[in-house]
Amino acid sequence: MRKFALALAIVAATTAATPAFAQRASLADRVAVLEQRASDNQANLDLLNQVNQLKSELQSLRAQVEELQQQHKQLQDSSKAEYLDTDNRLNRLEGGAGAPVPAAAPQPQASVPAPPPPAVRDSAPVVHGDAGLIAQGGDERAAYDAAFNVLKSGQYAESARLFQEFLSVHPSGTYAPNALYWLGESYYVTQNYQLAQEQFQTLLDRYPTHDKAAGALLKVGLAQFGLKQVDAAERTLANVANRYPGTDAARTAVDRLNAIQLSRLRN
Repeated sequence: MRKFALALAIVAATTAATPAFAQRASLADRVAVLEQRASDNQANLDLLNQVNQLKSELQSLRAQVEELQQQHKQLQDSSKAEYLDTDNRLNRLEGGAGAPVPAAAPQPQASVPAPPPPAVRDSAPVVHGDAGLIAQGGDERAAYDAAFNVLKSGQYAESARLFQEFLSVHPSGTYAPNALYWLGESYYVTQNYQLAQEQFQTLLDRYPTHDKAAGALLKVGLAQFGLKQVDAAERTLANVANRYPGTDAARTAVDRLNAIQLSRLRN
């Protein structure tokens, strides 16, 4: 009888312990599930933060791209406006290009050139020494006018060809400096910056006191900038302002130099 009672007690104790164990196991499972959910929530939060950070960086990059596009457009507009202004002035100055050119009195050549007129001026050349020489250049003037009129019409490839032909026939002619300048301009407008720079530099080397020297030096600097030679462009533009103060070329050089330096600071 005592054995039977003992067995009943053991069974009762085991039965009573089973729900408590099962309850503990269930609680542990629930804690594990909650911990897993918390881990998933943290991972989602981290992912959301990363997405927001990427969105912010993307917005910043878009803003930089828009700013660069605006700067590029401003440079294009400035270059176009400069050339249109050149063309308008040339139309006024060259309106009577076919008229006879008056004889020019001999002029002594100064050791240091005075500040030249605006770079866009295309006045008739001055002959030093024998004023009658210019009267012998009828064919030269006709060839120059033909090339120049093509340039004014916007046919830059054809004007480059005609100015090259002019220089091959009249390499030391009265209008050779002007032809070199507009040959360089024909190349510059079509973004052939290397060829443009060579023509402007040749003008500077051969005719350092010519009235187009300031404009030629300016265009050397702009061509260097077009070739991504930024350091060289900055030095050349600063040299324009130093050598030809008060001229249109000097003012344009200062404006371009400031724009380049501002762009560098932003980057």
